[in-house]
Amino acid sequence: MDEELRESILGALEQVIDPELGIDIVNLGLVYDLDLDEEGKLTVTMTLTAMGCPLAGIIVDQVQTALRDLPEVKDTEVNIVWNPPWSKDRLSRYAKIALGIS
Repeated sequence: MDEELRESILGALEQVIDPELGIDIVNLGLVYDLDLDEEGKLTVTMTLTAMGCPLAGIIVDQVQTALRDLPEVKDTEVNIVWNPPWSKDRLSRYAKIALGIS
């Protein structure tokens, strides 16, 4: 996938807000990898801030909805992983400021 398409996908994913923290999943550092195959199936490998998050299903649905309007993406699979574990080190500068973390 080219850089322009990758940026479009990440831009769409910035519309997915973690309901507990109020910040998008990209700036939280929850998106680990994006893989688009020849048929247009996008696999989003991501994690959540806490194992057993009760809102996981909602976030997965929001990811799929956010990517629906991109013509290159025909289907989306969300792969939730726990390794490597998420930590505050993955937060963007924006997220750190918004959460008051230095």
